[in-house]
Amino acid sequence: MTQRLHLVFGGELVDPSKNVFKDVDDIDIVGMFPNYDAAYNAWKGAAQRTVDNAHMRYYIAHIHRLRDEETAASSTEELG
Repeated sequence: MTQRLHLVFGGELVDPSKNVFKDVDDIDIVGMFPNYDAAYNAWKGAAQRTVDNAHMRYYIAHIHRLRDEETAASSTEELG
């Protein structure tokens, strides 16, 4: 079974209309989640906690999309 990992992260943006972080050293890593529903719930919680700051944005990164599932993995990459 293929895992569908998702990373939730966010931080303060330079300009709310752009996706450029003000300080990449201050990015909030909420966590890694095993499915989209869990990631969405974490994203929603983080976004709601910072709703008063218009420059704060949180994102869900689909980690499983960063690799080509059709390409065979090396033996050290297969953990399951």
